[in-house]
Amino acid sequence: MDINIKVGGEAGFGIMASGLLLIRTFSRGGLRAITTNDYPSLIRGGHNVILVRVADHEIFATDNHVDLLIALNRETVDLHKDEVSKGAAILFDGESFQVQPGDFTKPVNLFPVPLMKLAKEHGGDVLMRNTVALGATLALVDFDIKYLESVVKDQFGRKGDEVVQKNNQLAQSGFDYIKKNFPQGFNKKFTVSAAQTKKQMVLTCSEALGLGAIAAGMKFFAAYPMTPINGLLYYLAGVAEKTGFVYKQPEDEIAAINMAIGASFAGVRSMVATSGGGFSLMVEGTSLAGMLEQPVVIIFGQRPGPATGLPTWTTQSDLHFVLNAGQGEFPRLVLAPGDVEEAFDLTAEAFNLAEKYQTPTFVLVDKYLCESYFSVDLATLAEKKVSIERGKLVSEAEQIKEVEFPRYQLTDDGISPRPIPGRKGGVFRANSDEHDKWGYSIEDGPLTKKMIEKRMKKMAMVEQEVPAPTLFGVKDAQHTLVGWGSTKGPVLEVMRQLTEQGQGELVNYLHLNWINPFPSIHVRELLSDAKHIIDIEGNHNSQMIDWIQVKTGIKITDRINKYDGRPFFPSEIIEAIKKYS
Repeated sequence: MDINIKVGGEAGFGIMASGLLLIRTFSRGGLRAITTNDYPSLIRGGHNVILVRVADHEIFATDNHVDLLIALNRETVDLHKDEVSKGAAILFDGESFQVQPGDFTKPVNLFPVPLMKLAKEHGGDVLMRNTVALGATLALVDFDIKYLESVVKDQFGRKGDEVVQKNNQLAQSGFDYIKKNFPQGFNKKFTVSAAQTKKQMVLTCSEALGLGAIAAGMKFFAAYPMTPINGLLYYLAGVAEKTGFVYKQPEDEIAAINMAIGASFAGVRSMVATSGGGFSLMVEGTSLAGMLEQPVVIIFGQRPGPATGLPTWTTQSDLHFVLNAGQGEFPRLVLAPGDVEEAFDLTAEAFNLAEKYQTPTFVLVDKYLCESYFSVDLATLAEKKVSIERGKLVSEAEQIKEVEFPRYQLTDDGISPRPIPGRKGGVFRANSDEHDKWGYSIEDGPLTKKMIEKRMKKMAMVEQEVPAPTLFGVKDAQHTLVGWGSTKGPVLEVMRQLTEQGQGELVNYLHLNWINPFPSIHVRELLSDAKHIIDIEGNHNSQMIDWIQVKTGIKITDRINKYDGRPFFPSEIIEAIKKYS
């Protein structure tokens, strides 16, 4: 069984909370679920929606059709009537507004439920209609309400038993109303078997980024709020004291990057997070970290530009920006996770890379990944072991040998020993001017050349660590899709659906999550065997095509692009592939 549920209404009336309660409820019952949300750049008001896909099998992305529409206002019906599938269920408050079968282009099933009336009868108000609707939804798909009750207890338990009981009563009233007035329910029902009760956790990639940073030993975090990385800020602010790191929200992004560089200079693992506009202010600081050879991890959450652009929507348009950010030539390491597990793993890896090679390291994500919720097996993250590699960090005993420390001494691999200031023998100068091994400013031509070559040697070293990218699917597929970051989920969902239809040999997928350094040799080998290559990216210019050509010499001509602020949907990818078949 597989169903897409969309909840829509005015901002401020619990739309996002409804979706989160639904995904947690279904996940607790052993089902797989994913949510994506849409909302305007407004403090209050405007139309909000959240799409929850639920299935009794593995899924990788949501799609753009709706099987069950929970309309908390008439506007939701008007805006999404063309998205509903044949035979879809429409759940709405029939005493607040009218909905007719003729409002839709396909046959639908109408389920009018007096949400407001039931909410008031059980001590609630207009803001609690959504809870009644959640109970009604579970009744429609014949899902045990006990899972919602346990989720409500976890969600609202800190507010007291009275709040928990009231919410559960409201949900029960909606559940009972459907069972009494529409006993046939809906044509999509879920049965939970014992095999499906494996423990799961529900989280966004923002939370996975935070977990990866904590597991890697991060001790300092600074960020100025900006969509879409705010979820990471909320999460880290809530666990900072418990997990033992310093959380700072400074006056702007310039302060944030410089604070993080300062914390790194003092010897701790540090991280910042921002989006395109905020990172524009961090660019000079990024270059400073490159000159100081100071490790810092930068979480970059993409959203559409230029300028303010679409603040609450998604894109993959900042790849070139990150690869070239900051004046001068210095190593910029870039990783791009495609799902929750990769967000955890690559963030932890970013800290190791930053310290081993003493250079700024990016983790490039986007709004879709940052704010979508995914159900994953608890063991997927809970059982991970994170190794911490701090590179050439000098011990206190080693520092005592000299009064001053040759922090930027020339070495065969370009990586100089790094002392911690404040310890005896650890004195050195961190200078934004070109400098000698002691950190003193220089303008000497030959030494300048040596220092630039020293820093760039690191790229040759880190390239030895680049793993081969994963090729999903059969090797001799008719089409090879090449993508990075958040395209992973939608493309894997396409492959799952095609395999289910007996067309598993139509498409395979080369997923790139190490962007710089790039797995050039592996990519060249894999793509040289491909029958037909198609690049897929959430931007206009197909920025990865340029990067692949630079790194491998392979020129990809066919492409699938999307740049309307929305994520890829599997159905539209399949349609695009058919044009090449």
